[in-house]
Amino acid sequence: MSADVQTPVEQAPVDPTLVGTTAAKADGQRSRVPWRFIGGRVLFYAFTLWAAITLNFFLPRMLKGDAVQAFMARSQGQITPEAEKALRALFGLDKSVPLWEQYLNYWNMLLHGNLGISLSTGLAPVGDAIASALPWTLGLVGVATIISFLVGTALGAVIGWRRGSRLDAFVPVTTFLGTVPYFWLGLIFIAVFSTAFGWFPAGHAYEIGVEPGWNGDFIGQVVSHAVLPVITIVIVSLGGWVLGMRNMMLTVLDEDYITVAQAKGMPNRWVLWKYAARNAVLPQIQSFALAIGFIVGGTLVMEMVFSYPGIGLLLLNATNAKDYALMQGIFLVLVLAVLVANVIADIAYAILDPRTRQTEA
Repeated sequence: MSADVQTPVEQAPVDPTLVGTTAAKADGQRSRVPWRFIGGRVLFYAFTLWAAITLNFFLPRMLKGDAVQAFMARSQGQITPEAEKALRALFGLDKSVPLWEQYLNYWNMLLHGNLGISLSTGLAPVGDAIASALPWTLGLVGVATIISFLVGTALGAVIGWRRGSRLDAFVPVTTFLGTVPYFWLGLIFIAVFSTAFGWFPAGHAYEIGVEPGWNGDFIGQVVSHAVLPVITIVIVSLGGWVLGMRNMMLTVLDEDYITVAQAKGMPNRWVLWKYAARNAVLPQIQSFALAIGFIVGGTLVMEMVFSYPGIGLLLLNATNAKDYALMQGIFLVLVLAVLVANVIADIAYAILDPRTRQTEA
């Protein structure tokens, strides 16, 4: 009786350069939706949003004084006690109402899309005040942050790839410029390029007297007024992106799949951007998400130096006036920006690193 001989099943050859890299693909497996991962992230972001809104409500009320007291001091006794009581009821600062009831009323307003009334902007709705300032901040610092991220990441990848070359000299230079305060470099640029040479305007978003609109004259003025602030932000923030990407490239270049790809005769440009840079950029994605989320905090000094009408300057004016409603609205926008940026970072991370999707699935 002869034993049955099983013929071995031939397996498709596996490219060793794809094993263990972010370019790896799950062949022969049906993709599954990682519901547990998605549910966990949704719960995490929901809890974070609740905690941030709760702190957003209580922290301003822990400060000494309030918006009505500041308004009464500026009016120099011209407001009657009846008007003061009406103002407190309007801004949700009536001390006769329990704090927990104020908290519930605040949530009710948020769910109805009402951010309150701003006392420091002439009783304008908070949403309108933020909507008028937010585009300037996004247009200025948002564009500058994206430019610095793209340029710094690409430059860091090239420097890391050509380690030991003269390009390494860029690292200490950009790192040193990253230690320079925003306002100091901005003042130097104003003195040199605006006052001395007159190439660019010294401040503001556009010339006084110009009617805003979608026309060539107004857009040209906006661009010319934004040149110095954008260059200042890019130069100061470039060093961190270059240094971070270079260090990650040095780690990735020691991996076996890089050696195998080079041994197979692949073009250096293909190995650099397809394998090395794609793996090294992953930590940069999370840092970029935080940088986008905290745009408001980094614009305050810049907007003061260049007299730019952004949301950072609006936050400073609201803090000085103890305008609770406007402060809470700006902080809420900041929290939402951070959460949305992190959601985008999670999606980008999963796209760039398929191992994340496979593990969570």
